[in-house]
Amino acid sequence: MFEWRWEFTFEILPRLIGATGKTLLAAGGGYAVALVLGLIFALAQRTPWRVLTVATREVVEFVRSTPLLLQVFFVYYVGPQFGLNLSPWTAGLAAIGLHYAAYLSEVYRGGIESVPKGQWEAAKALNMSTLKTYRRIVIPQALPTAWAGLGNYLVGIFKDTPMLSVIGVGELMHTANAVGAEHYRYLEPYTIVGLIFLAISLPTAWLVRQMEISLRRRLGLTK
Repeated sequence: MFEWRWEFTFEILPRLIGATGKTLLAAGGGYAVALVLGLIFALAQRTPWRVLTVATREVVEFVRSTPLLLQVFFVYYVGPQFGLNLSPWTAGLAAIGLHYAAYLSEVYRGGIESVPKGQWEAAKALNMSTLKTYRRIVIPQALPTAWAGLGNYLVGIFKDTPMLSVIGVGELMHTANAVGAEHYRYLEPYTIVGLIFLAISLPTAWLVRQMEISLRRRLGLTK
């Protein structure tokens, strides 16, 4: 039977807290990539060029249909065979950003399609360009609808960062594994990791919800 050792807990706690910063950096960087690339994917599927639309849709479906872990391995280990030599951090951010961009593109698409057709017709009547229509009319109205999904995936990407440990990215789970292997004790490091993830995920989910409510109120979409 395992016995919890407080002295060991306080000994490894600073190391795990330090790794938490790297985990947040990986999640934030990957999410930033996903936000931008996801919007590009969503807009590319709405162009008049059928080849681009179909190709983008197939890429999105392929990424969504394959595991993130496989994509991480592919970018890091297979990429060099195509001249793509990336560090573990860069490969991890690229893989996790691409993976979640495919999901966020669908969130964006749902938000864009929720904009009433009358808004598109009004912009066309005013002879607004497609870019200006998206930037000034469509996207500002689509974001409140899409915000809940965008926020949920922020929490999801944070919880998926431990997968980057398989290619040596020194995030929280990788550090916990190293601590456990060094001391032959896994109870304390794994428990602390679980509590850290919980302590960050729950407030983040609550904050996302509050921001969604505030955004919808400002735009007059709810009372």
